[in-house]
Amino acid sequence: MSVRINDTAPDFTADTTEGPISFHDWIGDSYAILFSHPRDFTPVCTTEFSAVARLVPEFEKRNTKVLGVSVDSTDDHRKWKADIAQLAGVPANFAIVDDTSLKVAKAYDMFPADASLPDERTPAHSATVRTVFIIGPDKKVRLTISYPMSVGRNFAEILRALDAVQATDGVPIATPADWQPGQDVIAALSLSDEQAEAKFGKVDKKLPYLRFVAQPGRT
Repeated sequence: MSVRINDTAPDFTADTTEGPISFHDWIGDSYAILFSHPRDFTPVCTTEFSAVARLVPEFEKRNTKVLGVSVDSTDDHRKWKADIAQLAGVPANFAIVDDTSLKVAKAYDMFPADASLPDERTPAHSATVRTVFIIGPDKKVRLTISYPMSVGRNFAEILRALDAVQATDGVPIATPADWQPGQDVIAALSLSDEQAEAKFGKVDKKLPYLRFVAQPGRT
């Protein structure tokens, strides 16, 4: 069964480059981003891991832990981190899961449950492992994005999506297209005009069902 938005993220135990973890315990009271890759030492994935390495301080500011998943061993991950750091210009200060067993890939429906890969598999054999999950402190899946092999991920967009998830979490608002932090947000339809004004202040009513308000907590 696929892992959908608002599902509880599957828990798992695994070896990582930072030692063994139990995923839900590892998340703790933080948000988490789980992002997966088909092989170590592949060109697109190396650029993506380098992008994440540079963004680690930004994720930390947002109380968000980042966990990479690749279907290779922890030893290979540690060797690969040297290439990632060389390209990024900073250390790769995040953990990468050893998923040689495909346990995590299967739990998150990145493969069919009965998938069986050859020992000498290539990135093409594990091409479907190209997914991003944003998970909340309550261990619920907030967002998923999947990419084909040929398209490198835009981690600036993933960071923006994380900001939007955190801005709307538990608040009766939504973010409009192309929203950036600090810009106006949309009042939920569950609020009347009067309730929206009482809660958020000035309401900019573009259409009867489209009402912009200042982002809560922003001045």
